[in-house]
Amino acid sequence: MVELGLLSGSSSKYGSSKPVNVSFRIPYYTEWGQSLLVCGSEPVLGSWNIKKGLLLSPVHHGKELIWFGTISVPKGFKCDYTYYVVDEKRNVLRWEMGEKRKILLPEGIQDGEAVELHDLWQVGADSLPFRSAFKDVIFGPKLSLDIEVPPGVIRNTLDQDDSVIVHFKISCPNIEEETAIFIIGNTSKLGQWNVQNGLKLSYAGESIWHADCVLPKSDFPIRYKYCKYGNAGNFSPENGPNRDLVLDSSKTQLRYIFLSDGMMREMPWRGAGVAIPMFSVRSENDLGVGEFLDLKLVVDWAADSGFHLVQLLPINDTSVHGMWWDSYPYSSLSVFALHPLYLRVQELSESMSSDIKLEIEKAKEQLNGKDVDYEATLTTKLAIANKVFAQEKDLILNSSSFEKFFSENQDWLKPYAAFCFLRDFFETSDHSQWGRFSHFSKEKLEKLVSKDSCHYDIICFHYYIQFHLYGQLSEAADYARRKGVILKGDLPIGVDRNSVDTWVNPNLFRMNTSTGAPPDYFDKNGQNWGFPTYNWEEMSKDNYAWWRARLTQMAKYFTAYRIDHILGFFRIWELPEHAMTGLVGKFRPSIPLSQEELEREGIWDFDRLSRPYILQEYLQDKFGASWTFIASNFLNEYQKNHYEFKEDCNTQKKIASKLKSFAERSLLQDEDKIRHELFDLIQNIVLIRDTENPRNFYPRFNLEDTPSFNDLDDHSKNVLKRLYYDYYFHRQENLWRENALKTLPALLNSSDMLACGEDLGLIPSCVHPVMQELGLIGLRIQRMPSEPDLEFGIPSQYGYMTVCAPSCHDCSTLRAWWEEDDERRQRYFKNVVGSDMSPPARCVPEIAHFILRQHVEAPSMWAIFPLQDLLALKEEYTTRPAKEETINDPTNPKHYWRYRVHVTMEALIKDNELISTIKDLVRSSGRSYPAVQAEKQPSQESAAVAGTEKQKMSSSKDKVHPAASLNGVPQKEIVAVR
Repeated sequence: MVELGLLSGSSSKYGSSKPVNVSFRIPYYTEWGQSLLVCGSEPVLGSWNIKKGLLLSPVHHGKELIWFGTISVPKGFKCDYTYYVVDEKRNVLRWEMGEKRKILLPEGIQDGEAVELHDLWQVGADSLPFRSAFKDVIFGPKLSLDIEVPPGVIRNTLDQDDSVIVHFKISCPNIEEETAIFIIGNTSKLGQWNVQNGLKLSYAGESIWHADCVLPKSDFPIRYKYCKYGNAGNFSPENGPNRDLVLDSSKTQLRYIFLSDGMMREMPWRGAGVAIPMFSVRSENDLGVGEFLDLKLVVDWAADSGFHLVQLLPINDTSVHGMWWDSYPYSSLSVFALHPLYLRVQELSESMSSDIKLEIEKAKEQLNGKDVDYEATLTTKLAIANKVFAQEKDLILNSSSFEKFFSENQDWLKPYAAFCFLRDFFETSDHSQWGRFSHFSKEKLEKLVSKDSCHYDIICFHYYIQFHLYGQLSEAADYARRKGVILKGDLPIGVDRNSVDTWVNPNLFRMNTSTGAPPDYFDKNGQNWGFPTYNWEEMSKDNYAWWRARLTQMAKYFTAYRIDHILGFFRIWELPEHAMTGLVGKFRPSIPLSQEELEREGIWDFDRLSRPYILQEYLQDKFGASWTFIASNFLNEYQKNHYEFKEDCNTQKKIASKLKSFAERSLLQDEDKIRHELFDLIQNIVLIRDTENPRNFYPRFNLEDTPSFNDLDDHSKNVLKRLYYDYYFHRQENLWRENALKTLPALLNSSDMLACGEDLGLIPSCVHPVMQELGLIGLRIQRMPSEPDLEFGIPSQYGYMTVCAPSCHDCSTLRAWWEEDDERRQRYFKNVVGSDMSPPARCVPEIAHFILRQHVEAPSMWAIFPLQDLLALKEEYTTRPAKEETINDPTNPKHYWRYRVHVTMEALIKDNELISTIKDLVRSSGRSYPAVQAEKQPSQESAAVAGTEKQKMSSSKDKVHPAASLNGVPQKEIVAVR
């Protein structure tokens, strides 16, 4: 919650014959050995030095644990403050989220009088209604309120000693026109529970409502509630029990009580959305790929269907290799530049020549294929854009709008344009191959982009493209806001090793490493994404300026974003740069196994454990009669029947290179199989030796599966198993928590976008508490439950602070998942649908409807559905083989990201039957949906379909036979967006 000024104050200097006593009161449950502390900007509260802050004392009050503390201050005192949880040595364990609180003593307070501050602990979720997704898109358009009484102004005065002034304050961001906030309670000043006689609150700005009243001490204890009351007589009290205000009779000098009552308690707000990659969208005007201006059509369809959100994959430029490999949207050439692929060339000029228009029309026809032809589409668009640029470059580059764009973006735009020029000139993005330009400097940059340079037009062309991309995406983003639809972007965890960012800021990256993920649901062998890991220590020196700039840029277009692989902000799976698979890595940061620790446990043969363990019998098993050829070319026998890799093939990349040269000379019959077996051998280790400190070791993931481990004695096996589980599941938790609490707040505070974290995979136990603390929304995919004892997640049991979805871009679609595994389908039908009958082999619309309904009725704040899963609701959209709708295969590092929806957005907008089906799902679930100016009436055909759904499901053996419908949404969470 945003804490505003408590009171209007005096500008007089400190000084009083008798101090004013200010007391703090806050309910908070702590664990043994923990205490609450208040620290602030003035010396009496430690001057932001936690060690000198005011330690509070706990008192049990009914079921609550209340923390109290008092300071004595002069009249005119003002101070910022916040609360902290500390251990016995005053080390900070956690702190409040949100803005700093303020103390500002009231005018007219007398010497020796007392003030009580009744606060509630601020969690990250309290700030969610003030994120742009809600403030500017969902709630903002509803009404525009003028400030009635500025924050903290006290209207009443005290005339009698037997009364106190109570200042009420509540946050309510979601309120309709001609509606006000009241307080009703058990005293006459609060209307005796009658809203017409209750206390009306005044608007203070920033969704804060407040009022004060004089209450006789004899009226205490006071019970009260906040409520909404409209001019039309509609009355809506807040949920939950009555609020209580108790007066301490021993405090005879108490004159003011200031209640910061947090958020108004209403039914949690819930919404729905659609997810689709930008490149997958198809429209009548696009040129071979979805374009930014197509988002206006997507937004129209989403709003008509009852969706408040459109989610995209990353849209940054990925033009690293100059080929279809660049279709991978998570490997950015620049984290600031937009991808030229999404440019609508028709909109570059109003005076385009007829020749260029004809070229565009021919290209549209040629590129209107089933899938994206990445290389042909990008080449065509850039060629056309170049021709338009040649005709109107002076007009655009001298315009005031371009000058404004350039001025606001030149810090990243000039390095990006220079990089693109050098990439094309040297025919590689590997900046280590650029001679004197390999090492970036501002002096070299200014010469490269100088107006006097012979290649200045090439530099300006890249400016020109980014200028138009910015304009087109901004137009779509503004349109979405006006329609009440959130645009949700995607923040990739890494950048390409050969990128603008690693060229300009090499100190921010560990260039001798690679980022990935350990074995998980997506890939049993782990993943190697190829990105360098971050040098967090270096990034922290300027308070993560690179990250802050990155988020600021995203916020120009998006009001929400997904943090890709949020686990990487706790710890990242770090691999050596020469690795090609993701198995033999370690977590960074992590506490290693020291040589001394291992020796104390009786482990001493470190070479044996950390080098590939290769016996002759392994070679014979893997390669059969060819084992001697493999041994003579790749291995040395250093001991009888024991082998090690030769120097020229002692890493995975060296092995792959040598195998490729053998294949080119036709010396191998099955290169892929041999590479797989050799990789198995080089990964046959138990411990990974730290290259920076050779006395530290890390247990190899799944070490028990290795022949090396299985050949050890029982004592060594038992010790290593115990240390393995300690390393992966215990000893790192505090370190990873502390790391996340350093890095993630820098992201969250860089913009006012709503943040969601992709928290799938091997989840440390510290992750979900930290996400909850910071107000980060998690992700739940039914087929990837976080509970180890479940095969399928239970949407009705998801927490409120989650996004739920039946699938995502990193796995097969709902249809493909249903159809690819007969036994799993049968288990799902029995355990989730509740039927012992044989399930349909195809994911028929009734199956899709059942699964989507499970998710839309879940308690999750958001239910976001891939467009492919929504199209499964209608038979005519399921004719394409389900596997072709998959966006990504995480097991294939060279997957071609090229899926295109086979129907245009214009056609979907006209499909009233599908829109009606989806809208009914959303509305019946109680989720919010965008207001539309003119509701479309459901067609007779769609009404007939809806009316016969139950008959279909019970009469056809190829349809669903659910045992029971899913009705009702349990609302157990206290913290919620309202």
